Amino acid sequence: MRRPLTQAARRDWLDRIPHGLHGWLVPVFILLLWQGFSSANVLSDTLLPSPLQILQSFASLIGSGELVRHLGISIYRAMLGFLLGGTLGLLLGLSSGLGKLVEKTLDPTLQMLRTVPLLAVIPLFILWFGIGEFSKVLLISVGTFFPVYLNTFLGIRSVDVKLYQVSRILEYTRLQQITGLILPAALPNILLGVRLSLGVSWLLLVVAEMMGTSAGVGYMIQDARAYSETEVVFVGIILFALVGKLSDSAVRRLERRWLRWRDTYKG
Repeated sequence: MRRPLTQAARRDWLDRIPHGLHGWLVPVFILLLWQGFSSANVLSDTLLPSPLQILQSFASLIGSGELVRHLGISIYRAMLGFLLGGTLGLLLGLSSGLGKLVEKTLDPTLQMLRTVPLLAVIPLFILWFGIGEFSKVLLISVGTFFPVYLNTFLGIRSVDVKLYQVSRILEYTRLQQITGLILPAALPNILLGVRLSLGVSWLLLVVAEMMGTSAGVGYMIQDARAYSETEVVFVGIILFALVGKLSDSAVRRLERRWLRWRDTYKG
């Protein structure tokens, strides 16, 4: 007869690796494979520089102060656009979700505007607002508005009606219903909208910084492309990936902290 597996043998092999390193396994494997092919001269340095070349360019940009300057400006634009669009999306999502009148009068117009590609309105933004900071922040805020708005509206309308009926039996005031029942129940969807909006803000930042600017990570990428500095282009791409991941991880940390009460499947 086969002996039953011990608890240690039944453990997932990932348990032998520190939890914080799980997400780095695939990137490290790709980097090692990439560096191996580059060292064997299988890949062209002009088209696909090695990770070591990208790292050297990264260090050079940090030493000159260019990287910090471009990154600071990009973060400012992305966060300002996200705050404007996300705040407005949250307020209008709450209004449409809680009020039938707002939903019937405002939601159809917003749903129609949601289908308009943002790239199609860039010429109008340039004509109306020029190529200054305001047009860039406005473009990002428009893109970040809809994920927060839609998920806030969906979260409110997904609240179990039985809970609402119980709150009426307990004679909750309207404010108590909103703060004690509706908002906590809608919070998972709201945080999902925030995560999606943060991702959209970084996507649109690249477009915004390529329509007439002299600073920012998007400008740095465009300038490097013009001079065939492929390693600098990769530095910009990696920066977008790292900052986007950090912002997404921050929201996920809030989810774990604020949504401890949820009993969901963990995988």
